[in-house]
Amino acid sequence: MIDFIRDLFGHQEWADAELWKAIEAQPGVLDDEHIGKRIRHFHSTQYAYLFLTRGEQFDLRSLTKRYGDSVPLKEVKEHAIETHREWVRFLSGLPESRLEEKLLIPWFKDPSFIVTVSQALVQVAMHSQHHRGQTATRLRELGGKPPTMDFVLWIWRGRPKPEW
Repeated sequence: MIDFIRDLFGHQEWADAELWKAIEAQPGVLDDEHIGKRIRHFHSTQYAYLFLTRGEQFDLRSLTKRYGDSVPLKEVKEHAIETHREWVRFLSGLPESRLEEKLLIPWFKDPSFIVTVSQALVQVAMHSQHHRGQTATRLRELGGKPPTMDFVLWIWRGRPKPEW
């Protein structure tokens, strides 16, 4: 399972980089409110789950400082790249035995919600894929050309490294 999760996160970073390149290639797209909102959301979620799966206290102020509405999208991208690098480091040392550990998701309150580490990791990848799709649709509406970001395409191409 750990190898599959590492693949999901390798794909995630590659797909994020492909989407960023397409967004930056289309003039004015970075000024679009919907694009900015979605990008901030899925990158902030990646960051939040990184804290949780590493067993660290989640810090909302740190999240806002990196991905908040007042942070320019160029900086959001830089923070996203850094977060992806942190994921690589974390996952490279994550033993298979940790995947079944229980993890409290603090933003689900009443009732509280506990998942396994593996479930949380799959959630990050699926959640990001969903919002990349929304962002790609919006990019097309604004006249841009969304990249193909399919997981199987990434595998077929030999699991390429992201080109930010």
